[in-house]
Amino acid sequence: MKKLRSYLFLCCVTLTGTFLQGCKSDDYEPQTDLAYEVLVEGNTATFKVLTAGATNYNWDFGDGQTSSDANPSHTYPGKGKYVPTLTAMVNGKSTESSTVIRIAKSSPVKINDNSLDDWAAVTKDVVPLGTTKGVFNVVKFDYDGNYIYMYAEMTGKKADGNIFDFYIDSDNNAGTGLLTGTFAGGGYDILLEGQLLTGGLDIFYHAGTNQNAFAFDQQSIAEAFNVGTVKEEGGMVKFEMRIARGKLKGLTGEGMRVGIQAIKSDWSVVLGNAPDEGKPSFFLDMSE
Repeated sequence: MKKLRSYLFLCCVTLTGTFLQGCKSDDYEPQTDLAYEVLVEGNTATFKVLTAGATNYNWDFGDGQTSSDANPSHTYPGKGKYVPTLTAMVNGKSTESSTVIRIAKSSPVKINDNSLDDWAAVTKDVVPLGTTKGVFNVVKFDYDGNYIYMYAEMTGKKADGNIFDFYIDSDNNAGTGLLTGTFAGGGYDILLEGQLLTGGLDIFYHAGTNQNAFAFDQQSIAEAFNVGTVKEEGGMVKFEMRIARGKLKGLTGEGMRVGIQAIKSDWSVVLGNAPDEGKPSFFLDMSE
């Protein structure tokens, strides 16, 4: 997966010198600007000084760690707010510049790395599978500030062209969206439906106020989801996908519920459910 750039900070602190004009002399004190940029990827921040001629660097990363490198990288211990401060000499004067970094939850998942190995580190949000799981063998989720990630292992192959229905309660509120016996516990605001591995998904939003009506309006939203690596081995197809939280309504909140059905390509039979049909949908806690 392309590296996600969670935050890009350009911090400039300007201490402007004085310009004094008198009858006998002009005294000009040069500016002592100190500027740097910060690129945050996961828990690691990379700092780059932009001010030419700065020397004697002293970085305080805001977590008790320091560095005297010109352009250091630093890995923070976890999520939270940090205030890194750079002190350096600029035009012969000691100058200080600070900014704020917020480290949010990160994910080890990389969609475009032609590998599924990174999913071995995802162990928390695993969907419980039961007697109606059918073709589903493993389904699990992860997330970060920008995306929701899903991994699945299913009996079959990519060319089967199975249809997927993703019932998503995006606001974790059973008082809005479709109420269905397929997956209890939620009101489903979003339906993603289609032959995910061969043709993609269509996006639908629940329409109207009648929660018992299967009424959805199709949406046209670019880049709302991406399929990553797909592999076939041992009679199974393994794949990953991600959903852009900022593209679909309600997904920027602190949690969602989701239930998934796999259906044969000709719509003739339901092949599996995750979690079990009739059981509460899976709750993905995104409060970190």
